[in-house]
Amino acid sequence: MLGSGGFGSVFSGQRLSDGLQVAIKQISSDRVQQWARLPGEAAPVPMEIALLQQLSEVGGHGAVVRMLDWFCVEGRGFLLVLERPPHCQDLFDFITERGALPERLALRFFRQVVEALRFLHAHGVVHRDIKDENIVVDTRTLEVKLIDFGSGALLKETPYSEFEGTRVYSPPEWILSQSYEAVSLTVWSLGVLLFDSVCGDPLRARPGDRQGNARLHPPKCQSLIRWCLSYRPEDRPTLEEILSHPWMVGGEGEGGGKVEICRRITALCPNSPCDGAPIN
Repeated sequence: MLGSGGFGSVFSGQRLSDGLQVAIKQISSDRVQQWARLPGEAAPVPMEIALLQQLSEVGGHGAVVRMLDWFCVEGRGFLLVLERPPHCQDLFDFITERGALPERLALRFFRQVVEALRFLHAHGVVHRDIKDENIVVDTRTLEVKLIDFGSGALLKETPYSEFEGTRVYSPPEWILSQSYEAVSLTVWSLGVLLFDSVCGDPLRARPGDRQGNARLHPPKCQSLIRWCLSYRPEDRPTLEEILSHPWMVGGEGEGGGKVEICRRITALCPNSPCDGAPIN
């Protein structure tokens, strides 16, 4: 078992035909909150399957987990067979072990996540549970993947009145009025995620936990966090505006030169390919 939650459990597995390492997510039918119809299927399937199938049909994205297959098994609900990158660790554990990330590394991860979300939205999907636990990092390549679409939904322009995500990442409009829109929700969650990355997750730290790792973030990074966490949804940036923010396009960030930051990344991730030389 790799993990479990309200949806069911996730197990490690191996595809018999070629030995590929996979993750197998078991979803109990009685815990499914949203159902959907797939062409050619007589019975409805969990929305998560429909969303992943929809993304697969358009070619997928390197920073979004791929569903390789799915099954309905009597007495066990639904089984989703998902890719499982080697040497992966979720970002929550990555930050827990290493503390606040160097700015350059935080930017590297954050840009990949934003690009993945642009892909989702362009193809009619909203994730609705962006958080460090739903991002896995390949500690050798420093590539990330967005996982767990159990709270996802079809993208729409009108407000949503249900929320299956994580409360600490939810925006104030949901707390106040149980209503939110897809993009403003996503951007608020990204602001919390970036704060988490550069400060070592003090938002959820208990006394004595990780708070000593928190540090002030540089001005450009701080301005992006503040913009994403604007109280009024209409004041938050779009995903495209995030990608064009000075901190995102500055390349090196404000934490030192590329070589120095790569050395810090190597110290945090001994198995990464970075040997102190500049990285893209």
